[in-house]
Amino acid sequence: MSTVWTQARRAARMNPSIIREILKVTEKPGILSMAGGLPSADTFPVDEIKAACDRVLSQNPKEALQYASSEGFAPLREWVAARVAQLGIQARPDQVLITSGSQQGLDLVGKVMCDAGAPVAVETPTYLGALQAFNPYEPIYASLASDEGGVRPEAIAALPHDAPGTRFAYLLPNYQNPTGRVMSAQRREAVVAAAQAARLPIVEDNPYGDLWFDQPPPASLSSLWPEGSLYLGSFSKVLTPGFRLGYMIAPDELYPKLLQAKQAADLHTPGFNQRVVHEVIRNGFLDQHVPKIRARYKANRDAMAAAMQTHLRPAASGRAPRAACSSGYACLRASMRWRCCRWRWRPASLSCRVRPSTPSILIRARCACPS
Repeated sequence: MSTVWTQARRAARMNPSIIREILKVTEKPGILSMAGGLPSADTFPVDEIKAACDRVLSQNPKEALQYASSEGFAPLREWVAARVAQLGIQARPDQVLITSGSQQGLDLVGKVMCDAGAPVAVETPTYLGALQAFNPYEPIYASLASDEGGVRPEAIAALPHDAPGTRFAYLLPNYQNPTGRVMSAQRREAVVAAAQAARLPIVEDNPYGDLWFDQPPPASLSSLWPEGSLYLGSFSKVLTPGFRLGYMIAPDELYPKLLQAKQAADLHTPGFNQRVVHEVIRNGFLDQHVPKIRARYKANRDAMAAAMQTHLRPAASGRAPRAACSSGYACLRASMRWRCCRWRWRPASLSCRVRPSTPSILIRARCACPS
């Protein structure tokens, strides 16, 4: 069939979101998907958000419903700068760019940093949504060898030889998606030292860092090398994903171009959403709310671990996740290895149903062996 439309070459690298396809399963009653970063709707602070909406529309209705600055709502940017200081990141509010979810932050990074054929270093495996954001800008990927401790420093040190001209390394040091692993403080220092020696910027993505169970993660990579790191954060996991609200902490050298890319993309993140979120969190709400989320997800994690022991041994082995990556269960999807009836390690399909009114789970696994 003939067409008058000629698509750009980069359009061929655009594909449907695997994550969105995976999450369609969650629409089925009683199904708990372990495949995507879907927070529990039971943790959404509906009453607080409703009250904040009323206050915003009562106190500043015209400003809240008008066009807003591309950088973001100034009080929210100030809040973010103060919040990341707890992670060791010394950032000024004018280094904070409010984004339409951290996914937009990834797109802006790709738009500003990637050229066709230029290498981008990523962990093995890495977050599929990041690859989807980078792909239209036609990079090639340099895989970074990793182990249980995260990226191996020698893999970064080898990039000037193995992948000269690498634009940046995309890293998730806290409860990495999809493996759930955490970089130790010693590994972080070694990774940053290798990146500095290789003159390789770091894009640090931290959507799950607040949802630790037993102890908080070490200081961020960005705190160890502020001028060589770009930090991505999100309100989706600690508040609600429905507002599509994230943020970037960018070095002065990079911020203006990221801002221009943001302006070209959507002018600004919805000002009403920003004001409502700031109204909810400005007086320390997250300091009380996040520990409740952790406790809920930890109970879910324990229930899942008990169900694994009961229903899956000896056909599977795994480790309990140390943070809530997706409804309290997602890290299990990557930290488990499935053993088939022939006693070879193979992936298998997994389904689970939550028993109503009890913190327990029924698990069914299907062998992936060819018949």
